[in-house]
Amino acid sequence: MSKKLFSNRDIELLSKNKYVLNISEKAITYTNEFKIHFIAEYSKGKTSRVIFEEAGFDIDIIGIKRAETASDRWRKSFEKHGVLGLDDTRRTNSGRPRERKLTQNELIAKKDAEIAYLKAEVEMLKKLELRERQVKNYKLSAAEAFELIKLTVNKINMPNLVSYLCNTACVSRSGYYSYLKSADQRLQREDEDLFLKDIILKAYNHRGYKRGSRSIKMTLNNEFNIIYSRKRIQRIMRKYQIVCPIRKANPYKQIAKATKEHTVVSNLLNRDFKQNTPWKVLLTDITYLPYSGGRMAYLSTIKDASTNEILAYNLSDRITLDIATTTIHKLMKNKNFRFIEEAFIHSDQGSHYTSPKFQKLLKSYKLGQSMSRRGNCWDNAPQESFFGHMKDEINYKDCTSLNELQSVIDDYMDYYNNYRCQWNLKKLTPVQYRNQLLIA
Repeated sequence: MSKKLFSNRDIELLSKNKYVLNISEKAITYTNEFKIHFIAEYSKGKTSRVIFEEAGFDIDIIGIKRAETASDRWRKSFEKHGVLGLDDTRRTNSGRPRERKLTQNELIAKKDAEIAYLKAEVEMLKKLELRERQVKNYKLSAAEAFELIKLTVNKINMPNLVSYLCNTACVSRSGYYSYLKSADQRLQREDEDLFLKDIILKAYNHRGYKRGSRSIKMTLNNEFNIIYSRKRIQRIMRKYQIVCPIRKANPYKQIAKATKEHTVVSNLLNRDFKQNTPWKVLLTDITYLPYSGGRMAYLSTIKDASTNEILAYNLSDRITLDIATTTIHKLMKNKNFRFIEEAFIHSDQGSHYTSPKFQKLLKSYKLGQSMSRRGNCWDNAPQESFFGHMKDEINYKDCTSLNELQSVIDDYMDYYNNYRCQWNLKKLTPVQYRNQLLIA
């Protein structure tokens, strides 16, 4: 035993290494797996320091003398007894030593038992290492360790093998037996989870648009009259790998610079999106929709910032000024839109919105105008967010014609306004929330 003592911090660091079986202030016990690994690496010509460091040990904490002493002890034991000499005999040599020598048959039986135990341990360690390699930074759960022990015990029938393998896997024996007794409960829980999975998938794929846990919860409540907690839904989604589409940021997107003859107006909105007044704050923007055959379509929308309702939209295969002006004309013809004196259009500083023709059109309809600061997409965040979610939820890239894409957009706008519940709208759809604001 080395005179070097381990501090509490040293013990905490070393205990995290998978090759450490036990550690105290004065001593450290290594796993048989590491001893076998050490002998194999040493035979290749590596030094004790290199082998310990490659195994994740800090040689300054362990001490080079302790490492070299362990190296000498393991090599001598391996030369004398082979692999069996590397086993920690303190676990098996307890009690008063025998006074008589073992007979040849007893000695053979003892060695056979030791070999059987080591075979079971090696098989167990192989399974543990394989499971850890399959997933990066993966830590085996107790239930998974119990299942591996069960498979090993069923394959190798030896007395006290359960205790031996539980020590190897660093789990409790009582926990293992509790795991065996609860097999029926786990099967029942699995059947319940499969039933929940089918229900959640119905909401997940409702009307052909994939959803996250919030939307699933609202859809179950509104469409199927089923109330599940969001944590329950998230657990089932994680367990069965039900993944909702996540919008990826586009680092190359930039707001177009206005030309000199165009006029930029001030930012009246100043990110005050939710004013609880329908038809007052109207957000607009244009997005690109590439579809089959390398063709490009462009979508212009007007969104009510207070209710998130899409009041007007226009799809075109050309990004001329007409795409923006036509959207304004559609807005004024929309029966669900009521003009109020404070209403204004908020956009970025794109050339469509700084155009004299566009600004003249707004004045003719007595609509005010506001613009985001240059290069600041957050000033029109709800509109940008809508485009991102829409592109995640519709399959526009496989459309073969502009008419087919128009049909997909029409269906989504109807779904978004009338059926897609939103968490920040008190779990209501945009139309339901607008009606609630009007009643209030």
